[in-house]
Amino acid sequence: MADETPVQPREHLTPRQKAWFASIQAGLERDTDKTLAEWAAIARTCPETTPRKRTDWLRAHHGLGVNRAARVLAEAFPSAAAWSQPDALRAALWKDPAGLVLLEAIEAVVAPFPDLVVGQRKGYSAWSRQFQFAAVRPLKGGKARLGLAVGPDADSRLVEPRNEGWSERLKAAMTLEGPADVDDALAALLRRAWEGS
Repeated sequence: MADETPVQPREHLTPRQKAWFASIQAGLERDTDKTLAEWAAIARTCPETTPRKRTDWLRAHHGLGVNRAARVLAEAFPSAAAWSQPDALRAALWKDPAGLVLLEAIEAVVAPFPDLVVGQRKGYSAWSRQFQFAAVRPLKGGKARLGLAVGPDADSRLVEPRNEGWSERLKAAMTLEGPADVDDALAALLRRAWEGS
């Protein structure tokens, strides 16, 4: 008989990220005397159709800053909220089968780590515990760029990252040419980065 224990969904936000989103909402409601639901109703009256123009509209007509506007728009238009659609973001980012193989090799290494938070962004896939400890983005030709929260001196394949766009905590990066690059040494680096996060 198969184990019928339900699989627990993986967290996509760290406790710190959840607290940050909650603080944005609490501040919005406290400072404006309107609930998030009321703000979402206002946002749905916006004549604009793109997130950027809707944000500008909320700023110009209602004085909301970027973070508050983003929280309101995520509530008003949940299908457009990138953080709430991690599977769709992952599929759109990892279209190249060779790159996807690299992602899946890294996922297999980090999957057993306790307290793992999987964060999918538009331009990269990331893993956190309390803080982000690794991120990877696809490159042309089925390659991938991996960032790690270890120093570049931790492995001869690592270099200092340059304009990667992920967390500043990731102090080292390397280009992965193929699945063979996700070896025991890289698994040890991923664990070391996780332990420090």
